[in-house]
Amino acid sequence: MCHTNLSRRELLKRLGSAASVPLVITSCGGRKPSKLRLYGTGTLDIQKAGWDRLTKDLGAEVEFIDNLNDTGPVIAKMITGTASRDYDLGGLQGGAESELARAGKILPWDLQRIPTWQKIWPLAREVPYTRIEGVQYGLPIALNADSMVYRPDLLSKISGFEQYGESIVDTYAVLFDDRLRGKASMEDAWINSAIFAAIYMKENNVARIDDPSNLTDQELKQVMTFLIDKKKAGHFVKFWNGWEEGVRLVKSGQVVIMTGWEPIVYELRRQNVRAEYAIPREGYEGWSNDLLLHEGVKSKGLYDAAHDVANWLYSGYYGCKLGELRGYVVPNDSIVTFSEASKEFDPAEVKKRNEHVKAKFRTGRGYWQNVRPKEYRLYEEWWSRLRAA
Repeated sequence: MCHTNLSRRELLKRLGSAASVPLVITSCGGRKPSKLRLYGTGTLDIQKAGWDRLTKDLGAEVEFIDNLNDTGPVIAKMITGTASRDYDLGGLQGGAESELARAGKILPWDLQRIPTWQKIWPLAREVPYTRIEGVQYGLPIALNADSMVYRPDLLSKISGFEQYGESIVDTYAVLFDDRLRGKASMEDAWINSAIFAAIYMKENNVARIDDPSNLTDQELKQVMTFLIDKKKAGHFVKFWNGWEEGVRLVKSGQVVIMTGWEPIVYELRRQNVRAEYAIPREGYEGWSNDLLLHEGVKSKGLYDAAHDVANWLYSGYYGCKLGELRGYVVPNDSIVTFSEASKEFDPAEVKKRNEHVKAKFRTGRGYWQNVRPKEYRLYEEWWSRLRAA
C-alpha cells in the first residue's frame, strides 16, 4: 500500500515524540529509495555503519562527501559552481547562510516537517546567523566550543610550565608565550586562528578590540600583524591543515600546544597519547555546523526526503554516534532519550558529553565563530600575507 503524505507526517510526529521508533519511508510503484548527497565537514561523517542505519530507518540513502572544512572554496563552489545542484544537503560552519540565501543557492527549512526540531536546545535556537529575517536557513546539527589542544607531559618539562603536569591550561597566553617558540601551532584557516588571536589580544589588553568574531580593518591589521610577527620569529612549527595533520603533529611531539578541535583530543587518547583540552579564562570560540538545504532538491523531487533526513539527524541515533566518534553534540534532547531506550549507547556518557558542552556556554564568556565577517575579503588578503611571510 502506498503511504499518503498525511501518513508520512503522522510517522514524523511519532518519531518526534519517541526517538527510538524508526521511520520507514516505503517506495511506491517500485520506485527506487531516495538517495541524497551530503556535502559536509568531515567530522560530521558517522561512517558507513552509521549511514546504513539511516537507510534502515528511513528507506533513503545518504552519501557523505567531505567538503574539507574550507568554507571559502565551498561557498565559491556553491555560488559560481554547481555544488548547490550536485549535492542535496550541506554541512557547513555557521555564518555562510546569508550569502548563500541571497544568491538563491539554499532554501529555507520548513520546520513543520521536522518535529524533532521542537526539542532543540534554546542556546542552539539563538545561534545568530542561522536565521535571516526570522526564517530558518541553517539547522545547527553539531555544536561545540573550541580552544587549545596540548600535551601536559611535554609542557610540564619546559621551564616555567611545571604546574601543567597536573593542571589544565587556562589561558591563551600559554599558546603565545615566547618560551614555547617552535613548539606551537594554529590551524591554517583565518575563520579559527584570527578569532583565537583576537580573543587573546582583547581579553589580555594587548589591543583594543570590540568583537573578535567581526574585526574592523584596523583591528584585523593589529591581529594579523601580531600573527605574522610570531610566524617570522619561528614561534609556530607550522599552521596545520586538516584535523588528521593536527593529530599527527601533537602525537609526534613536534607541537606541544595548538588551537584545535576537541575531536583531536579524543583521537589522540584513542592512540594512547596523553592530551588535554584547555579551559581558557578568556572564553571559547563557540561554533555551530549547520545543515543546509540546497536549491536542487526541488527539481530532483528530494524536498520531502531532505526534511526526513534532517528529522532523523535530530532523532537520537546520529547524535549518539557523532558524540561517540567525535565528542560533538547534536543540540537536541532526543539524544538522551534515545540512548536510554536503545541500549546501543551509554546514557551516562551521553549525558556527560551534553553537560560538558553546555557548561562551556554557561560561562558567559566566548565568541561565536563567523565564517563571513563584514571584512572577510580583507581577512583572506591578510591570511595570504601570513602564508607568504
